[in-house]
Amino acid sequence: MRTGVLGGTFNPPHLGHLHAAQLARDELALDRVLFIPTNIPPHKSLPVGTATTADRCEMVRLMTQGIPWAQLDTIEIERGGASYTVDTLRALRARGMDDLYLIVGTDMLLSFDRGWRDPAEIARLCTLAVCARAEEDWGVLVRKAAALRWSLHARIELIRGASLPISSTALRQGGDLRHYTTAAVADHIERRHLYGYGG
Repeated sequence: MRTGVLGGTFNPPHLGHLHAAQLARDELALDRVLFIPTNIPPHKSLPVGTATTADRCEMVRLMTQGIPWAQLDTIEIERGGASYTVDTLRALRARGMDDLYLIVGTDMLLSFDRGWRDPAEIARLCTLAVCARAEEDWGVLVRKAAALRWSLHARIELIRGASLPISSTALRQGGDLRHYTTAAVADHIERRHLYGYGG
């Protein structure tokens, strides 16, 4: 079974996350995509006023409900501590998932061999499924992918498609919630008075 892996703080989850997962699923014939909320991001602090872990997981569950190929996976929350992708991939492989596609964006691929823990092991454990942020990124992505294929023997699939440039930061700061999230997620945010909404 081909399994996509999409990690993030999901603070909050938005339509851009779903769009990237859909692009990868369509391009690579994925059977499912796991949406995996980070427990503690290793490279940045969760902002003041952030949603609780339980709220972030519930919002992902709400966003993916009714989509048969998309599902919440709390593997990083259950493990605790800082969330490193390489540990998550090892754990998923231990579950018997041996055809993994890690869905990342332009910036993540460009920093892959500099800012990630054990990129060579990540490259061994999965295929990188890269959703281009914008058409003008394509050339630099092709060059970076070629370099990583040579240096790390990485398996990389570059996915072309119109991106949805949505920022979780902007949503936390008062963006157009119902335009950029699903109705169920927006309802939850307003009901729980998250990020200053629903006051």
